[in-house]
Amino acid sequence: MEALFSQFTFLSDQALQDRSFDPSTVEDLMKLFEIEAYKSWAAMELEGQREEEEAEESLQQAEAHLDSVLDSAMDEFRRFEEEMERMSREELDSLVRTGENAREMGNLMEKAASVASKRYIEAVMNSAAASMKSAWKGISSHKVHPS
Repeated sequence: MEALFSQFTFLSDQALQDRSFDPSTVEDLMKLFEIEAYKSWAAMELEGQREEEEAEESLQQAEAHLDSVLDSAMDEFRRFEEEMERMSREELDSLVRTGENAREMGNLMEKAASVASKRYIEAVMNSAAASMKSAWKGISSHKVHPS
């Protein structure tokens, strides 16, 4: 483009100084300007398309990276959720076992208390019966016998 400007300046000077100057030479130069401008426009258009393609590729890479990060985060969340569920189940199972053990212990203690109270009642009854027998013997031995 710089060479065309130099040529245009030269032809302009020549047109001013030479009355026999052919204006078609300026038209030919203007066509060269037009061709050069078109080449520049085409080069800029290609550069714009290349930059657009690079931007789209970068965007796709960024989307792929974001998808990968989101997938990793979701996988980690699922693992965390599964671990929490497993721990909750273990805790619940432990509490259920503890409750069952306490219930069984309560049943055993109830049976033991029932057996102990029956034995206590039997011992009291036996003691009362023995006291009654002893009292009866004592009463019987103090009786005056008619003879």
